[in-house]
Amino acid sequence: MDRWKPTVEQSAREQRLLKLAGKSRKLFVFLREHRHELFDEAFQDELEAMYRQTGQGQAPQPPAMMCMALLVQAYTQASDAEAVCLSGTDSRWRMVLDRLGADEDEPAFSQGGLQQFRERLIATEMDRRLLERTVEVAKRTKGFDFKKTPKTLRVGVDSRPLEGAGRVEDTLNLLGHAGRKVAEGMALALGTDVEEVCQQAEAPLLMASSIKAGLDIDWNAPDAKLDALNRLCRQLDCLMAWVAKQSKSCVAAPLTRYIEALAQVKAQDLEPRPEGGVQIRQGVAADRRISIEDADMRHGRKSKSKRFNGYKQHVGTDLDTDLVVACAVTPANRPEEEATLALQEDMAHQDLFPDVLLIDRAYLHSSITEDVLASGGGDVVCRPWRGASAKPGLFGKRDFKVNIRAGTLTCPAGEVEPFEPGAVVQFDPEACGPCKLRSRCTQAASGRGRSVAMGDDERLQKRLRSRLQSRAGRAGLRERVGVEHCLAHLANRQGPKARYRGTRRNLFDLRRLAVVQNLEVAARYQRAA
Repeated sequence: MDRWKPTVEQSAREQRLLKLAGKSRKLFVFLREHRHELFDEAFQDELEAMYRQTGQGQAPQPPAMMCMALLVQAYTQASDAEAVCLSGTDSRWRMVLDRLGADEDEPAFSQGGLQQFRERLIATEMDRRLLERTVEVAKRTKGFDFKKTPKTLRVGVDSRPLEGAGRVEDTLNLLGHAGRKVAEGMALALGTDVEEVCQQAEAPLLMASSIKAGLDIDWNAPDAKLDALNRLCRQLDCLMAWVAKQSKSCVAAPLTRYIEALAQVKAQDLEPRPEGGVQIRQGVAADRRISIEDADMRHGRKSKSKRFNGYKQHVGTDLDTDLVVACAVTPANRPEEEATLALQEDMAHQDLFPDVLLIDRAYLHSSITEDVLASGGGDVVCRPWRGASAKPGLFGKRDFKVNIRAGTLTCPAGEVEPFEPGAVVQFDPEACGPCKLRSRCTQAASGRGRSVAMGDDERLQKRLRSRLQSRAGRAGLRERVGVEHCLAHLANRQGPKARYRGTRRNLFDLRRLAVVQNLEVAARYQRAA
């Protein structure tokens, strides 16, 4: 395959374009000036290793050029089709891709070629390597002064919600959507139309423009929803029985995906009725699927009042350089702590380990927190748990003295009780009964004493509470704002909704956006110098 060999010297036309681009699209300038550093010979060797050197088939476009195209696409948020067009018509794209000398209006690549290259990057984990590469290039940029950078690594970790690209549907529509896709897949495999398949399979509801239009019932009538559900399920059972009678060669991978989705929705949302038939399940199944087209999307909550459907994006940022060093994407229903293993893996590939970890409470019980604390010299900066709120006028947990070394808890009146991490301390009722402070301490029934719940990580919580009492400690907590600003920049570029379906493709997109973010940070260092 051909290797990308972009020129370093700038032509007069390029200098004019750089002057124009520098007013509104500054990253075009940085990419043109540093593309030979970003895609040096060693990194191009890594990119070319993604391909088999068989000599068969059509030679691919230079991988480094395709990689640059993906970066410019992320920077401009262009679609695949628009990226193909811009590679031939936009002078800034053509300049960065080193195509100004090519025929006018000739695209640098095809839409299929761009999609295939993206899938190849994902399959070989080269999107992670690209993120690492931007960190390396940024640290060599003029204006990045290692002497002024602290020797300790301070990493901030945070997340943001991302609405999924798949359609969220209720149970009836999920069943109908999956059934319709199975019918379409069988029609394609047999070389016929969907209507013929639905008639043969005795599933006429799937021919309607929508399942609820096909059911055509008064939804306010008693038992109407239940009757509609059972009618649809009977026809879906007929469809699956008909599919089972067809040749196994017809049931290919794309069709299998929808057959499995249909079975999954039935298992999670339906339960048998004692009278026969099925009904909507009482309660919500764990890890409930909410979309047919995107199997990984889930319901999630950012707060008690804010619900969303899709994913959570997690980033780890070097707070002293503003560079993103790690990325992770999880379904929206998964706790934040589950993402830290992926973040640690990204950092381990760069031989990075945080000396100081700045997080919010959602990451307190994560593996990265445990590892930083276990390292001996590591520090975790986070707000402590508030604990159960005391009733107005009553002593709260902060009014009790915790002695970690002795393993004791002392109440405001001076009574001492031993405690175990994760247990509930019950004070002696005989001491609490006649206590002068009882009215300010507990409203427990007569014969019962005050109880205080202790955390599993009480030693850490005490340290975090102590830090919150000092001005310097509160200032340290505010330094996590750097990772929040980073997420805000990523959200501003991407918007609230995912570009792709599936966890892995959305991780690719997050890494690509982080690459653009790091390059903009490097450009800022250069301008400041």
